[in-house]
Amino acid sequence: MASTASASAEKDVTEEHLKNTGDQLECVCYGLGSFSSCTAARYQLAMLLLLLEVLQVSLRDCLVYDPIFSSGEQDVLRELGMTVLTENEEGKRLVTKPTLFYLMHCGKALYNNLLWKNWSLRGLYQLVIIGNSFNGMRERTVERVFKQEYSYISKAVDLCEEKMLPCPSHMIDVFSDTAVIAFPPHILHKVPQTNWAESPEPEYRDRQDLEIILKETQS
Repeated sequence: MASTASASAEKDVTEEHLKNTGDQLECVCYGLGSFSSCTAARYQLAMLLLLLEVLQVSLRDCLVYDPIFSSGEQDVLRELGMTVLTENEEGKRLVTKPTLFYLMHCGKALYNNLLWKNWSLRGLYQLVIIGNSFNGMRERTVERVFKQEYSYISKAVDLCEEKMLPCPSHMIDVFSDTAVIAFPPHILHKVPQTNWAESPEPEYRDRQDLEIILKETQS
């Protein structure tokens, strides 16, 4: 019941934000984890499937990737009908249509890279993210590090609206700190054009604590 309620809440926020676009919604899921061995990842996969159902998103329009997926897990996802990506994009995916990103407990760098790649009024408007709260990230990170290393999340905090999702006590490890994050036009249109002018690609000094697997470090 709790999962159904959460999926319904996610559906309401997503549809409200994207109802005027007229385009078919696409879904991208990064960092799901090894669902063959991790119970939390299995719950998160179940939530994703439920969400796709209530949003009426075709399984083939759900793109999934995690560098730790085994070949068996990739086969399972393909058998479900999902599209398994073969390249580690590090979150740097440019959206060209309304896209829901399902990023459960992913590293901050992944969110930061995604925001950088779509750092424009049109780009952010087409994004809806289900993942960790940006406000929560800010509260848990040293301010100097947050602004320097994760500058796009730092700026996005003031450009987005977050709706925190209910999390039952026995699911804390699975869905804690999860929010639906959207970028409403009434906020984006108030931002000066200079906000979009300079958007250098993120660089991360401390790669040992980066929380994501980079392409260059994959074996």
